[in-house]
Amino acid sequence: MVNSKLKYLIAGTGGVGGSIAAFLALSGKDVTCIARGEHLTAMRENGLQLHSDLKGEHTLKVKAYTTEEYTTLASASADYRADVIFVCVKGYSVDSITELIKRASHERTVVIPILNVYGTGPRIQRLVPGVTVLDGCIYIVGFVSGRGEITQMGKIFRLVYGAHRNTIVSRETLEAVQRDLQESGIKAEISDDINRDTFVKWSFISAMAVTGAYYDVPMGEVQKPGKVRDTFIGLSQESAALGRKLDIEFKEDIVEYNLKVIDKLAPESTASMQKDMAKGHESEVQGLLFDMIAAAEEQGIEVPTYRMVAEKFK
Repeated sequence: MVNSKLKYLIAGTGGVGGSIAAFLALSGKDVTCIARGEHLTAMRENGLQLHSDLKGEHTLKVKAYTTEEYTTLASASADYRADVIFVCVKGYSVDSITELIKRASHERTVVIPILNVYGTGPRIQRLVPGVTVLDGCIYIVGFVSGRGEITQMGKIFRLVYGAHRNTIVSRETLEAVQRDLQESGIKAEISDDINRDTFVKWSFISAMAVTGAYYDVPMGEVQKPGKVRDTFIGLSQESAALGRKLDIEFKEDIVEYNLKVIDKLAPESTASMQKDMAKGHESEVQGLLFDMIAAAEEQGIEVPTYRMVAEKFK
C-alpha cells in the first residue's frame, strides 16, 4: 500500500471534503469524490471549482459518484477499493455511508473521519468492525459556495489524524498519507493522542458554532471584547472542565487555545452549523450543543452557558 500511489475516496464533498479533494487533485493524487444532487451534477459537467485563498482559482476534473453508485461499483470490482477513505459527511449522515465504507475497503484500507463531533472514530469503528478506522479533525474555513463550487478562506488548513490506543496501524501508512497531504499544501499532523485532539476540536467548533448561531453573527464579533466573546469564553471554560473530568491531558489551556484560533479566522467567517441553520437545513446542533450538555450531565459538570444558549434551540 505504501510504495504505490494511494487511492483516496472522499465521502462527502462539502466544504471540508471538497477542499481536501481539490488540494489532493491539484497535486496529482488519485482522488474520487462522493457527492449528491445538483452539486454532483455540476461537478460531473463542469469539474470541481475551487476558490482558495491558499491556492487561487482552479477547475478540477475529478471522478464523482453517488454513495449508491460507488457502493455498487466497489462491490463488483476491487479496482474501486480505496486505500484511504476520508469521511467528511455531517454527524447525522454517518449511518448512511456505512455500507460504502465496507464495500470500498480492502484489508489495508484506513478510514479517517474528519467530523466536528467527538467520538466519531470509535462510533464508525463499531459500525464497520472489519475495517481500520482512525480518527481526525480539521481546522479550515471551507464551504460550498455554489453548485460544484468550494470556497476555502484564510491561511489555515490543518488536518490532524491518528489511531486510538487499541487500533493497530503501521507508522509507514500514517506517514504515507501525511506525505501526500503535505505535498498537496495541507498542514498534516500525525497525532500522538487523537482522543485529546478530537476533543479539543469539538470544544472549539462547539463554542464557535454555538456562539455564532446564538447571536447570529460572524466571527469578527467574537474577536471583539463584549458579551459575544464572553459567551464564547464561557462555553470554552465549560467544555474544558468536561475534558479534565474525562482525564484528557491538554497540551495548553483550552480557553486560551480557542481564543487564539478564533482570533486568526477571517472576520466574515461563520461555522457550517450556523450556515445550515440560517438556510433551514438539517444542522449539527445535536452533536455540537446538546451532546456537550449530555456529556457534562453524565460527568456531573455544571454548564450554565451551554444551558443558556440551548434555550434558543430547543
